[in-house]
Amino acid sequence: MTAGSTSMDRVFIKFANHTAKVAGASWTFLLCLAVVIVWALTGPMFGFSQTWQLIINTGTTIVTFLMVFLIQNTQNRDGAAIQAKLDELIHAVSKADERFVGIERLSDKELSAILMQVEARAIALRGDGAPVVATRQQDRRRSAAAGGGARKPPAKGGRKPAAIRRGKADA
Repeated sequence: MTAGSTSMDRVFIKFANHTAKVAGASWTFLLCLAVVIVWALTGPMFGFSQTWQLIINTGTTIVTFLMVFLIQNTQNRDGAAIQAKLDELIHAVSKADERFVGIERLSDKELSAILMQVEARAIALRGDGAPVVATRQQDRRRSAAAGGGARKPPAKGGRKPAAIRRGKADA
């Protein structure tokens, strides 16, 4: 937690994380399904009365209302953490365009304009058509064949990867 976090913030974050984790578990779904089945089976016992219907309606409304805020809180923090990690990667990669840092705060119209520019740049680099998905080794080969001759960075520890030592190339 940061120095600016209050005790209440920390308690709420811990509660929200735990609740989101429990709510996403398979056993939670099965428990909720069991409650609905028991409720449905008791319908004839209570003559499908308005009170019988009110019980499930009230219960599901309260749970849904509270879960919306808990899940939104968890999603907001998760999104902020992902953006911070992506921003750090942009700073760490020397060829990355640092103008992308913070673009999540732009309007939809501004984001659409950036997306169109990025897609146009991608088309200019690879030509028209579907994107090419390749391994890093395939990218290096394609770059070398095109005259780019990008030098492969050394593997950790100065050793070649096992597949290259054995004379095998990535597919």
